Amino acid sequence: MSTMEGDLLHTVETGSISASRRLWGYAALWVSAAWFAVSFMLQASHDLGWAQWGFENWRPVLYAYFIWAAVLCVTRVVIHGEAGKKALFVLPAALFVVSMVVFPLLFALWVGFSDWNLASPTGRQFNGLDNLRQMLGDAFYLNALINMGYYVLAIAVEYAIAFGLALLLNQEIVARKFWRVTFLLPLMLSPVAVGWMVGKSMLETRFGPIARLARWLGWENPSFFGDPLTAKFSIMIMDAWTFIPFMMIMLLAGLQSLSREVLEAAEVDGATKWQRFWQVIFPLMLPVSVTTVMIRIIFKLKLADIIITVTAGGPGGATDSVTSFIYREYRDRSNVGYGTLLALVYLAIIVIGMTTLINVSDRIVKRMTGRI
Repeated sequence: MSTMEGDLLHTVETGSISASRRLWGYAALWVSAAWFAVSFMLQASHDLGWAQWGFENWRPVLYAYFIWAAVLCVTRVVIHGEAGKKALFVLPAALFVVSMVVFPLLFALWVGFSDWNLASPTGRQFNGLDNLRQMLGDAFYLNALINMGYYVLAIAVEYAIAFGLALLLNQEIVARKFWRVTFLLPLMLSPVAVGWMVGKSMLETRFGPIARLARWLGWENPSFFGDPLTAKFSIMIMDAWTFIPFMMIMLLAGLQSLSREVLEAAEVDGATKWQRFWQVIFPLMLPVSVTTVMIRIIFKLKLADIIITVTAGGPGGATDSVTSFIYREYRDRSNVGYGTLLALVYLAIIVIGMTTLINVSDRIVKRMTGRI
């Protein structure tokens, strides 16, 4: 009995909370929220030039948010008792995500609709939709988006090669462990290292070993990055060489997890190797394949290291990706406002495209796996 009474001393039920306690809790919450809202509006009005009063920077607004977040956590317990304590398991993490993800995104929107050139003595100036109009007429940005379409489509070839290697390494071949480690070596290299080692050295026009081999085979003036089409294919090959091992190892793991009974049953039924692959192995591997391709698309959409290192987007923007183009907008032109808007538009395209692709692939997987 004494143990139960001791436990009840630490338990505050919702019905036992007094009205005055609730009132003080709500008052503290609303005062902190009002302080945060007023601080935000004052600073926003000051930055937009609508008012002369405001803070030197956004740091006081950040402090106001931290105080509101702390008060929110405390008042959950003050107002709701034990039910409020349960919310403390999730609420601090949610507030941290808001501060680390939502606020930077809102600040990026704020910057994206402003003229902010780091070389300008006037600093950041709000310019409305001017950056958006500039983007719609920017042929180089449109070209980078089209290039990204080609780069993403190249994943189909990468997937076919990776699947073939996974099938090969899943067989009882000589020195299988050695070949598995060998094929994984490119994945251990940094894309920047690949750009210098392959693009700047092996594919160098005058003294590169691959260029010398090409001349020996009859190509009089091998230039892997002088022609737009050749340069684009060279970038695709280098990027594929780096990431095909990643796709291969994921597909190999999926192959090794397949049920041996199903494969043996198909063999007993007289199915040929092609029939076993197309009608049994490939459908069963679809969930793993979709996951592998999705992750590869995410990596491909961030393609920039090799392009920046080897071609800097040339010749004439033929190899530019959206990421490398935005990087040059920041580095070469110091145009923070316009570059931020381009990044936000690219983020919106990625979110919409990936969501659509996931929904479509999920329907295809369910349809094909339901036939087995």
